[in-house]
Amino acid sequence: MLTPLPSIDRTRQVIDALSDFIESSKLQAGDRLPTERELGAALSVGRSTVREVITHFQALGVMETRKGSGTYLLKPVSKATIHMPLSLDTAHLRDALLQTLEVRRGIECEAGMVAAKKRTSKDIAIIEEKLDEMERVHIAKGTSGPEDLAFHLAVYDATHNPLFKQLLEQIRGTFERFWTHPFDRQDFARRSFPFHRTLFNAIVAQDPEAARAETLKILDVVEEDIKEMSK
Repeated sequence: MLTPLPSIDRTRQVIDALSDFIESSKLQAGDRLPTERELGAALSVGRSTVREVITHFQALGVMETRKGSGTYLLKPVSKATIHMPLSLDTAHLRDALLQTLEVRRGIECEAGMVAAKKRTSKDIAIIEEKLDEMERVHIAKGTSGPEDLAFHLAVYDATHNPLFKQLLEQIRGTFERFWTHPFDRQDFARRSFPFHRTLFNAIVAQDPEAARAETLKILDVVEEDIKEMSK
């Protein structure tokens, strides 16, 4: 239950109280939060304080307010959760994409290596299922963006370290409107298609160095296309 708070350090206390409420209520991504009026009344704080707290959570990328509908949870929240929002100036798309690629190289190569070490037979079955679907769609349509993402997310899951998936999803999410077809090119990174199968083979073989090498091949194609298509 939400209960009135003492008068000191209102904003920090409301942040903690709302985090506790979300956790104890088992609210999930997509669930709507109580209104500002309801939160203010329950916690005995003004609506301006509630708005400040909502703005804090919006900046972290864990809540969004939809006009005429209310405030919704985008990601799980608790006092023990660490949120690391990302921000880049996208006025110069080419530079921004290349900057994210530098970070992706380090994280994705390590993810591939860890997946090769820690993958289970169940992980292999899931990754192969996603890869088969990616190849089917790619052959049929010449592109496979969502299926490509599903394949990579399965690889991140095989690391059994949730931070890989969260960090890489957040990087991709920062540029979600660009990653579907950057520079309005349907063929963006199409040449990386064969290396997904060889990355899978390296993970199956539990060969971390080969997994790293195949991941680099994929990202090298991405870099080449960013540079070529942004001319």
